[in-house]
Amino acid sequence: MSNASQDALEPPRVGATLQAMRQGQGLSLDELSRRAGVSKSMLSQIERNQANPTVAVVWRLANALRVELSELLGGERPAAPAIETVAAHATPSMSSPDGLCQLRILGPIDLAGQFEWYELTVQPGGALESAAHEPGSREHLSVLSGSLEVSAAASVQRLKAGETARYGADGAHAIRNTGKTVATALLVVLHS
Repeated sequence: MSNASQDALEPPRVGATLQAMRQGQGLSLDELSRRAGVSKSMLSQIERNQANPTVAVVWRLANALRVELSELLGGERPAAPAIETVAAHATPSMSSPDGLCQLRILGPIDLAGQFEWYELTVQPGGALESAAHEPGSREHLSVLSGSLEVSAAASVQRLKAGETARYGADGAHAIRNTGKTVATALLVVLHS
């Protein structure tokens, strides 16, 4: 039997298609599991092509994703949507060890290391202190509410709501909330 005929006898592999559709809709494995009534471990195995789902499971998944059964079985990655949205609960975030600073990662993960975009929330007394990034890196900090103090290259500048600071990030630098109210800002990091 030729390889072509063996391939024709293989069941369709829906793993990559399922994963692309799930991520394109901003769904976690937990959320899709809940919607489709399929265990999270089974979904994970299907996405890694370690299990072939039954027709009933594929039907449930297609309904949960609101796509045609044939789209899931087609094995082709769906076209990227004209507008990709990320649900608020699916936006990753990080906190400083003391919990006084929170960064929500707004930029796409595939651009990390080149261009990073964050929503920064700093509680009173909180500080986001950073070591030097690579030579030529710059940060752009736009304060949305409250006030923040930026230090870089032995300079210190206080910013109030509506103001933006642009500074080199290739030396130690810090963003501090020395005020009495919570401060929020957008932080863009451009790596060289």
